[in-house]
Amino acid sequence: MITLYDCATAPSPRRARILLAEKGVAYETVQVDLRNSEQLSGAYQKINPQCTVPALRTEEGAVLTDNAAIAAYLEARYPQPPLLGTTPNDKAHIASWNWRVESEGLMAVAEALRNSAPSMANRALPGPMDYPQIPELAQRGLARVQQFFVMLNERLADRDFIATDSFSVADITAVVAVDFARVVRIKPGEQHPHLQRWRAAMAQRPSMSV
Repeated sequence: MITLYDCATAPSPRRARILLAEKGVAYETVQVDLRNSEQLSGAYQKINPQCTVPALRTEEGAVLTDNAAIAAYLEARYPQPPLLGTTPNDKAHIASWNWRVESEGLMAVAEALRNSAPSMANRALPGPMDYPQIPELAQRGLARVQQFFVMLNERLADRDFIATDSFSVADITAVVAVDFARVVRIKPGEQHPHLQRWRAAMAQRPSMSV
């Protein structure tokens, strides 16, 4: 059976959990305690030298250590429902929007959080190496998150999904990014009506509760 190395409170493994739920794939979970730096332990480094979650051990025994690889594997192994697109055009749009949401949304929140939270002193970047916080990057991250919400609201003005005419991995990443922004005290407001409508619709999907 598939094994997911998870952390219930972290945004990145939530992306994998939602994807698995949408695919209807059964899996076992191993919780990795990020609060107590279990991801940096020798035992976990043997599983994932990048010291990050999620990691996914496939049925064939391979270990995938990032969401891009996990999504690619699950789509190929369990093609229904398709979440990475079926036509060349849709595949391209989904890949582009998923990357944009990740870089402009998730990474912006992480930039703001990791460069300001006292608990993350010297942990400004994930992984095995320590990096000092840069307060100016925290401020830049907050500004980027605000602009990310503006961008998403405009994108969703006349559509129900982020990338194409159907639900995709880009919507999964966007839900996680929008929800993750609460850790830096930013959430959609009345100035983001289209974003609020879309998030309410996403909440109706059972996978979003995992």
